[in-house]
Amino acid sequence: MRIGELAHQTGTTTKTIRYYEDIGLLPEPARDHNDYRDYSDEAVDRLEFIRDAQATGLTLTEIASILDLRRQGESTCHHVIDLLERHMTALDRHIETLRATRKKLASLTAQARSLDPTACVDPNRCQTISHARGSDAGTTKPGRHLHEAPAGHRH
Repeated sequence: MRIGELAHQTGTTTKTIRYYEDIGLLPEPARDHNDYRDYSDEAVDRLEFIRDAQATGLTLTEIASILDLRRQGESTCHHVIDLLERHMTALDRHIETLRATRKKLASLTAQARSLDPTACVDPNRCQTISHARGSDAGTTKPGRHLHEAPAGHRH
């Protein structure tokens, strides 16, 4: 089959197929008499595997490592398990970071509701954001407290 048919059948663009060939994820296809690429049904299976692997969060480099092991005749099960576990660990860390960020945003929102909008007179800052920066560490910069102006500056 030609590249357009392969693209249509797999829901992949021709540009992506060529890219996968360039980086070695998809083997170079045979060429027919007029030098058009001639893909086998195996290319369909390979592209579906790549798409499915990406859907699990695996990178193209990780997918290439799986395909390399397969090409060498080795089992990939343990390697895939290791990759998936690494991704789950990273995802768990990201979820914790998101939870902490959400908690900070909820606190900031509650603080913002208690601020007097008429007291916000600095044309360059929103008092809500200024309070957020100061409330995290108690200071805006080392040695300077939230409401202190830098040396030589006045409010």
